[in-house]
Amino acid sequence: MTNSKLVPLSLLLVCTVLVAALQTKALLSCDTVYSSLQPCIGYVLGGGTLPPDCCGGLKSLLTVAKTTLDRQSFCSCVKGVASSATPEELARANGLAGRCHARVLFKIRPDMDCSKVK
Repeated sequence: MTNSKLVPLSLLLVCTVLVAALQTKALLSCDTVYSSLQPCIGYVLGGGTLPPDCCGGLKSLLTVAKTTLDRQSFCSCVKGVASSATPEELARANGLAGRCHARVLFKIRPDMDCSKVK
């Protein structure tokens, strides 16, 4: 193969690798996680009545978290907050999935390994 044919082929290979790398980056930020779950804060911290907006925010967040990296990012954001939560707060936070009829793929704990979330 001549050098003139290698340059476009090399450029194509580099572009393919870059596009693949960009597509695997998590799109879900902690800001998105926190704003989606903001309506749940009062309930998680103090109990009482679960606001309807909480379940809507949780379900919306789960819909956005389509990739493994997004779900791992979601986990990491929640893990950061879980480290300072009381056992009662963790119990209420973990109960949100059931109360909202949503499927969360991990249990919220301060020591959770988010790399195992798929």
